[in-house]
Amino acid sequence: MIVVAIPEKVSYTHEPKPYEQHRVAVLLMGYGEVESYEDFANYNEHALNLLTAKFAPVPTWIYPPLAKLLAMFDLHEWGHQHHNFISPHNAIFEKQRVGIEKHLQAKWGSGVQVFKAFNFCAPFLPHQVLAEIKSQGFNKLLIYPLLVVDSIFTSGIAIEQVNKALVQLMDEDSHWVKGLRYIPSFYNEPEYIDLMARLVENKIKSDLSATYLPSQIGIVLMNHGCPHKAKGFTSGITESQALYDLVRDKLINRYPLISVGWLNHDTPLIEWTQPNAQQAAKNLIQLGAKAIVFMPIGFATENHETLLDVHHIIHALEKKYSNVNYIQMPCVNEDTNFLAMVAHWADKDIADLFAADTVTVKPQLAVHHHHHHH
Repeated sequence: MIVVAIPEKVSYTHEPKPYEQHRVAVLLMGYGEVESYEDFANYNEHALNLLTAKFAPVPTWIYPPLAKLLAMFDLHEWGHQHHNFISPHNAIFEKQRVGIEKHLQAKWGSGVQVFKAFNFCAPFLPHQVLAEIKSQGFNKLLIYPLLVVDSIFTSGIAIEQVNKALVQLMDEDSHWVKGLRYIPSFYNEPEYIDLMARLVENKIKSDLSATYLPSQIGIVLMNHGCPHKAKGFTSGITESQALYDLVRDKLINRYPLISVGWLNHDTPLIEWTQPNAQQAAKNLIQLGAKAIVFMPIGFATENHETLLDVHHIIHALEKKYSNVNYIQMPCVNEDTNFLAMVAHWADKDIADLFAADTVTVKPQLAVHHHHHHH
């Protein structure tokens, strides 16, 4: 009998890469701004509850009437003083979302999707957007606050709302999110620091270098204003000051007149960061500045603070120092270099989410430990 050896058939099975097995939702978070003046009171009430309550000694019962009162001031400023101004913030934020998603999907494929959420504006409130993320079958989440480049204080508002939403959206006995990461700030990212300095340098070269000596050009680097006391919360001063220091160090050897300028909210009874942007410009003018450049480094997205507040500051300065040239620069917004950076900063956390095992969190299994002092 002849035995014929038949080689064993080898079957090749495609082993999916980690990022083909899971899907990651990137939750890009900003404040959002009203596009209909009827929304002012609702917007203000959200802001009072989430922001002001953390540093102002105001009882919560007063928030609804205070929100309506503030809405009247907003309507006067936006509608009458600024010819029915509508903030471009939401439209710019959507462009940022699209650009960042394009960069991320070029690397990770459609398993990564970028969603936007606004702290104060429906229909993109965090609980609304997270419900949509859940319904689309995502179970891993990267929380990515973008608007303000400061700290755990402003970004913490995002976490506060996400946590409330996750409790509301919890399944019967477990959380649907099986993996979670968070990017708190990029205040010390070298690429961002270089970009801020480069934008200022380019503006000076194009608009001022032919008519002013470098020592006559004042630069106000504007940060998001921070309260000094915030009921124990870290308010962002440390990170924002570090951001200013890093950008200043890139510029000061060529342009000696540089100051931080905090865009504060004029809230009674609250001690805010100093100098504010207007005082910073006055200081530089006193030191011999003939031109002032206002550059927002603490905001990634244009909003009413960087537009209207700075406009008011320049208008007030022009009344007193009419011989000084004032330049108001835009936020970084959808700058292509910036969007590529933002996407790159997310890569490590996305890789970690893809690589990590899914973890099912069951709150009912929590054991409360009581400390006994002996």
